[in-house]
Amino acid sequence: MNTLVVLLAVLGVSAAAPQQAIARSPPIAILRQAQDQQFDGSYQFSYETENGIAAQEQGSIKNLGTGDEASVVQGSYSYTSLEGYPIKVNYIADENGFRAEGIHLPTPHPIPDAILRSLEYNRAHPEEDEEG
Repeated sequence: MNTLVVLLAVLGVSAAAPQQAIARSPPIAILRQAQDQQFDGSYQFSYETENGIAAQEQGSIKNLGTGDEASVVQGSYSYTSLEGYPIKVNYIADENGFRAEGIHLPTPHPIPDAILRSLEYNRAHPEEDEEG
């Protein structure tokens, strides 16, 4: 019983503590916006805001009606980072997955020639069963 009273007292004190006011920023105006949707499932949209955010995208369905359909989407977006650097990303998403490119994104190191030769050798000489 004492534990319940102490718990309720702690909750009451914490709820009554002064709260920090949340600074409200003014709404960001949309400078330009366009969209278009087609009956075949294809679409496109774009927008730009007054704080420098911009995006555009197009999408369609590949091999429509064949039973082997795949969505294909490509586009880009850009904004300014908190550090003041311009960020731009170009992307594509299709049956091969999502791929994004941008100078700020990490890129893998090239595969060394020795490893490439080793992989090619392994591909050309698959392991055979030792038992014959």
